[in-house]
Formats: sequence, C-alpha cells, structure tokens
Amino acid sequence: MAEVLETQLRLIEQQVGPDQHAICALSGGVDSTVAATLVHKVLGDRLHCVFVDHGLLRYKEGERVMEMFTQHLHLPVTMVDHSEVMLAKLKGVTDPEKKRKIIGAEFIEVFKNFAADMEQRLGHNPSFLVQGTLYPDVIESCPPPGSGQKHSHTIKSHHNVGGLPKDLQFQLIEPFRELFKDEVRAIGRLLGVPEQFIKRHPFPGPGMGVRILGDVTEGDRLEVLRMVDEIYVNTIKEFGIYDEIWQAFAVFLPIKSVGVQGDQRTHSHVVGLRAVCSSDGMTADWYSFTAEFLRTVSSRICNQVRSVNRVVYDITSKPPSTIEWE
Repeated sequence: MAEVLETQLRLIEQQVGPDQHAICALSGGVDSTVAATLVHKVLGDRLHCVFVDHGLLRYKEGERVMEMFTQHLHLPVTMVDHSEVMLAKLKGVTDPEKKRKIIGAEFIEVFKNFAADMEQRLGHNPSFLVQGTLYPDVIESCPPPGSGQKHSHTIKSHHNVGGLPKDLQFQLIEPFRELFKDEVRAIGRLLGVPEQFIKRHPFPGPGMGVRILGDVTEGDRLEVLRMVDEIYVNTIKEFGIYDEIWQAFAVFLPIKSVGVQGDQRTHSHVVGLRAVCSSDGMTADWYSFTAEFLRTVSSRICNQVRSVNRVVYDITSKPPSTIEWE
C-alpha cells in the first residue's frame, strides 16, 4: 500500500496545485479520518476540516470525535451544528432513498456556507471537497452527475455519491474511491493514524437517519436508539469481542410490542441488533454471539431503556440483506 499512498500524494498535489484550498468532510470514521490525514500531508493549513452535527449522531458522538481529532490527530477541525435544519428537512420523510438524498444535499449546503464564510474571513474560497468515498459506496450508489459511469441498479444512494446534488460547485478529491476499507486501514497505519481510529466500526454518513426505519423525528426515536446503541456497543467491548466484529449497531423498528413489567401490561418499542463479519463490506455474515451475551445485552436494554420491551437480533447475511437496514 506504500506505492498507492505515494501515488495519491502526487495526484492530490497535481490536482489542487500550490495555492488552492480544500474542505474535508469529516465524520469521525476511518475513511474520512485517513483521507483528511493524507490530504493534510500535502496541503497543510490549506486544508479545512468540517465535522457536521446533523442531529443523527450516536450518544455523545460529537464530543468524542472532536476530542479525538484535537488530542490525537491535531487536524484543523470546525464543528458545525446543523441539527435543527436537518431534522426539520427530515420531518415526515419515511422513504429511505429520499432520506439519504436530503441528508446528502444538506451536507453540501453546510460545506458551501462554510466555504463562503472562509472567503470572507481569509480571502480564500475552497474549490475542492475531500471525501472518504470507498469503492463499495460507488458500487451500491447511482453514479454521480457527469461521471459517465453506469450501474445496472441503485442499491442505495450513499450520501457522498448518489446523494450529491447536481450543482455541487466543488471538485471532488476522493483518494480511496477505488479502494476497500481494509486497504484504507493499511494506508492509515502508514500515515501513523492511531489504532483507536483505525479499528472503529463503520458509521454511515446519514447516521441514525438510516437506522431508524420511517420518520426519524417522530416521538423519542432518536433518544431511544442512542441509549440502546450505547448499551449494545459497550456490552460488546465489555465482552472483549469488539475487534472480532466488522460493524455492530442498533436499529429502531417502527412497531410496538405488548410486554409485561411486574404485573403491568406494556405496549412499547421494539429494537433490532445487527452485528456482522466482513473483509470488504461487499458481503457479510452475521456474528454468532454467545447465549450469555444475548441474554445480558437484552436484559440491560430492557431494564435501562424503559420504553423498550423487546429486542431482536438480525441473523441475515449480505446478500440478500444490506448491512444497514436502510
């Protein structure tokens, strides 16, 4: 991968030139973090990283990610709170593709506004946008406008590919567009990115927007899912199996189930748990938890999240399912 790294460094230098500036869309995941580190090696202070709180992050995700960036990677990162606008746009939207496209378009609006603000403050208007797009993102998405690429079917529009608007107004820098995640992790290690970033499970750009089936703004769905997901991932770490799993997360199902607590009837939320093993994200198999783990995590979720009374585990491989539910 050292040769790939050197090639990408040269290509970025040629593409951006000696004076232009770039914005990097940081999510806190492996792909965008390694992409930012790579481009920062070429551009230095001409790279301006943006972490967007779109209201669909995990429990305390914004605080944790910003702390990791500032303490461990020393990247120039600005956090933008776009949660109120994003949730307003998503209110009442239930179609998964529509949700993804709204989220993708809103991300670009944030970057455009950030670029305009930079031009006023610094006199530079960044014309490049850095993304951690991977090959599986491209395969599953409809091709971006003007790309000339053709796919037979759109499986789902990734926010950073098929979710991009036609009037993008940025030139894209995507050093990992033809790579898989294990290759990006190898490049990250060559660049000295800390293992705590390298080993993080993937987290989709649309966040919990594609882990809440249906309207993400309805009731307390976001808060319920944040609590459930936090309990689930912490229990995985407690059992010492986090690094055995490619990706693990909770899903909010738009149904309620009858249950019993004490001698009282309940009619409460149902959540699903997903954990898969994979080498590249193109195919995946469900992780075989022990009965002890499943018993423990189910009990903790129902005891600690009072509005949940049923937990199910997804035992479907990819294919026929995708890893994310939407």
